[in-house]
Amino acid sequence: MRILVSGAGIAGLSAALDLCADGHDVTIVERANHLRVNGSPIDIRGDVAIGVAEKMGLLGEILDHRVDMSERIQFIDATGTVVAEPPFEVINDSPDDIEIPREDLTTLLYNHLGPSVELRFEQSIAELHDDGRGVDVRFASGARDRYDLVVGADGMHSAVRRFTFGPERQFLRHLGYYVALAALPDYSPNGRNNPMYNFPGHLTGIAAYNDKALAVFMFRSPWLDYDYHDLAAQKQILADAFAGHDQWRVPELVDAAIRDPELYFDSVSQIDMPAWHRGRIVLVGDAAHSSSNLSGRGTSLALTGTWFLAQALRDHPGDLERAWGQYERDQRPHVVRSQATAAPGGDRLVPATQDEIDTRNRSFAAARLD
Repeated sequence: MRILVSGAGIAGLSAALDLCADGHDVTIVERANHLRVNGSPIDIRGDVAIGVAEKMGLLGEILDHRVDMSERIQFIDATGTVVAEPPFEVINDSPDDIEIPREDLTTLLYNHLGPSVELRFEQSIAELHDDGRGVDVRFASGARDRYDLVVGADGMHSAVRRFTFGPERQFLRHLGYYVALAALPDYSPNGRNNPMYNFPGHLTGIAAYNDKALAVFMFRSPWLDYDYHDLAAQKQILADAFAGHDQWRVPELVDAAIRDPELYFDSVSQIDMPAWHRGRIVLVGDAAHSSSNLSGRGTSLALTGTWFLAQALRDHPGDLERAWGQYERDQRPHVVRSQATAAPGGDRLVPATQDEIDTRNRSFAAARLD
């Protein structure tokens, strides 16, 4: 089949890799002009996701690029003094979990794409029409083409989902936080430590790995209405959220975020949908079922979901309804579990009051002594 994949993130590249392995002719379109590799290291968690990575022929290379961030996290006070370290089980499910820089996993997936995959940058979908026999696509460039299937792998703010199922707000559930990540090109790590500083309703810190470092931000907030493509608006929201706080290195980190031309900023939200398919259009990854970055399982869900999708199409050639049904039955239990684990993480990372911060720190310290 001719298959169009929208989005060249982890889910889109995984979908293309799995589908081209079955002989499909796959085209990926990506709105950006390059692979998006900004962000903190990501996790591959659980036997199913790790098993999928092995079936994809990637596990050995993934292990070669493995990093360990969990032992580095330290909560500090305004003077930089360490006050608590989270116990292992707060961060990881098991010792078998794999953490890998986002740019490394993206590059591995890209390098494994077959010759039947075409990747078009600076291209996005503007209109979809499914007539039951195929999908007519109009691109933002004005070009038109027709595909047997369209796979929406374009993230939490999926255009494919909006065109096919309706406005984002029908499916998005905001968890009450915003998160930002910015490059710190001049930072020299001190040992293996990644300091995280809290004041009520806010977290900021530094995450260093290999030769890179990131400024990390989270803050509590109700839903904010802004254009998520507007980088200047995102930077202003972040600056306003941390304005007036000069403790520790807060102003320095905010300044770094303002200077970063590829700042990552978004709400901490989940996508809840009763079905991930309609006709010849299907969603994968965050477009279908974002579990939020609090769960640490978005990458795992992208790998398992795209694998299950390709398997279902293999098992039911010519019968899309049965294929979609199998895909959703296989993937949904993993989504339910992942989304259920997300909410408590926010209270641990970003306590609302100073009393809650102190209580969290004492509980972590006690757990370390047990």
